[in-house]
Amino acid sequence: MKILAIETSCDETSASVVLAGKKSGVKKLSNVVSSQILIHRKTQGVVPEVAARAHISKISAVVQKALKDAKTSLESIDYLAVTNGPGLISSLLVGCEYTKGLALALNKRVIPTNHMLGHLYSAFVSDPKIKLPSINLIVSGGHTYLILLKKKNKFEVLGSTVDDAAGEAFDKIAKMLGLAYPGGPEISKWAANAKKKKGFKDYAFPRPMINAKNFDFSFAGLKTAVLYKIRDEKLNLKNPQTKANLAYSFQEAAVDVLVKKTIKAAEKYKTKSITLSGGVAANKLLRKKLASASRKTHNKFYVPDFSLCTDNALMIANAAAIKVQGGFKPVKYTKLKVNPQLELR
Repeated sequence: MKILAIETSCDETSASVVLAGKKSGVKKLSNVVSSQILIHRKTQGVVPEVAARAHISKISAVVQKALKDAKTSLESIDYLAVTNGPGLISSLLVGCEYTKGLALALNKRVIPTNHMLGHLYSAFVSDPKIKLPSINLIVSGGHTYLILLKKKNKFEVLGSTVDDAAGEAFDKIAKMLGLAYPGGPEISKWAANAKKKKGFKDYAFPRPMINAKNFDFSFAGLKTAVLYKIRDEKLNLKNPQTKANLAYSFQEAAVDVLVKKTIKAAEKYKTKSITLSGGVAANKLLRKKLASASRKTHNKFYVPDFSLCTDNALMIANAAAIKVQGGFKPVKYTKLKVNPQLELR
C-alpha cells in the first residue's frame, strides 16, 4: 500500500509518501519538511495563529514536492494519513481539513494518526525488527512518556509528565538565559562548553521525582530551581561562563531523571530493548547516557536519525502503516476529527 501522510501538529509543515506491505517494513519514497523556526524565533516560541497561517501558505507546495520526490501522483495513493492530535488546534485543523479535501476529491480513505504514535514508532523506520518487548522514552516539547511496547500494536503507557514536558523545560530555561529559539539545541551547545574554562561550576540542581516509585516525570520544579538560583544569587547572565554553567547544570539534572527512570522501567519489565524518540532525542548527552545505561542492562538501544526526532510526516506515515498492518480499517473523511488533547492509548 502507498500512503501519503501529512503532519501539521505544531510548527512544521510536512508531507511524506511511503510504500508498505501487509507485514513488511516501510519504504520511504519521500519526506518533505518546511520549518517555521525562523518565524517563531522572533517571539522565542510558537504563536498558534502565526503557525496556522504559515501552514496554510505552505501545505500545498509541500504535498506537491513530496509527490514529485516520490515520483508518484495523488491518484496512485492508496490511503491518506494525517496527524489529528495532540497539538495546536489551529495547526491540526489545517492538516486535517486539507486531507479531508483530498479524500473527498479522490475518494480515498483516511488513517487518523496520533502524533505521539508517530514518535513511538519512529525508530522502526530505520530498523523494523526492533527487539520486543521494549521500553520507549518519548521526550518532546509538549510530552514526556515512558511506554512499554509489548508488540508492535500493543503498548502500555507507564508514566508521563505531571506538569512541564522535558522539551518545554529546555525551551523555557533557554528563554530565561536569553538564548535563541528553539531552546534545546542552544542549551546543549552552551552546556558542552561549560567545562572548558576555569569559572566552571555545577549548581547541582534537584532531580525531581527521580526516586519516586512510579514512572511519572516533573520538570516544573527544576525550571523553578534555575529561576530561583539566578534570582537569589543575583547571577550575571551577561557573563558567558555563568550562562554556560546554568545550561550545563540544568541539562545534567534533566538527563539524569530521564535516564534513571527509563532504566528502572526496563529492569522492572525485563525488556530486550530501549528506544528514544521525540525532539529532545536529538540531545547528544541524553543519547550518550541512555545508550551507555542500556548496554549495562543488556538492552539494545535504538534511536531514530536526527531528522526523524523533530516533527515530520515520515513518522506519521510509518505509524499509519503499522496501524493498518495491525488490523485498523481506514475511515471515510467524515470520520476524521481533530483532538488537540488526544491521548496515547
